[in-house]
Amino acid sequence: MTLGVLTQRSVTLFAAVGGWRTLAEALASKAVFLVAHLLTGRVPLSALVAVGAVGVFAIVRTRTDRKYWQAGGGLVIVGVSALLAGGTGQAVDFYFVSVAMPAVAGVVFLVSMLVRWPVVGALVGGLRGERSGWRRDRARLRRYQACTAMFVAKFGLSVAVMAPLYLTGRVTALGIAATVLGTPATGLCAYACWRILRTEASPQKRALQAGPRRRSATM
Repeated sequence: MTLGVLTQRSVTLFAAVGGWRTLAEALASKAVFLVAHLLTGRVPLSALVAVGAVGVFAIVRTRTDRKYWQAGGGLVIVGVSALLAGGTGQAVDFYFVSVAMPAVAGVVFLVSMLVRWPVVGALVGGLRGERSGWRRDRARLRRYQACTAMFVAKFGLSVAVMAPLYLTGRVTALGIAATVLGTPATGLCAYACWRILRTEASPQKRALQAGPRRRSATM
């Protein structure tokens, strides 16, 4: 499989989870709630405004792309956040999901490294149709461990920054941190992983390269 095919499949996977519209929804829900709360000071109203903003995205998506589950997924996440904030009356609770999700993801990614099944390797290996073959290549395993470690660091930083803000009730700082350390930071990690892995030869290319070496060794 060539790098072009891998890139194409990566783009297809990106589109399958919602593409740029999902990223826009993730950013909008956090930013809109913060702006509404700063303007009104009313938690339930701000939560409804955030739900409404994501609802507009969902309506546009269902009418243009007919991708109902992607639209529904964004609404569920912002809906849970709105219910938490509305139920407690505390604005910081709108960002509880933003604090909890990286904590859980960080543990999963870290455990995957410890058992030498890095999450990035499992995803890329799945895209390449290799199953677990990549684990027998030490160089590739190291690359996948390094990529997974970047995400562990990202998740750890997110929790380290946002958890104290959440516990101390600093809504404005938490809203900004949740917006910046969410989708944009994840995108940077994904780009860094692509830079690391793009020089890696595909299994077919390695097999072609190994053929001449084996023939020359037998001569």
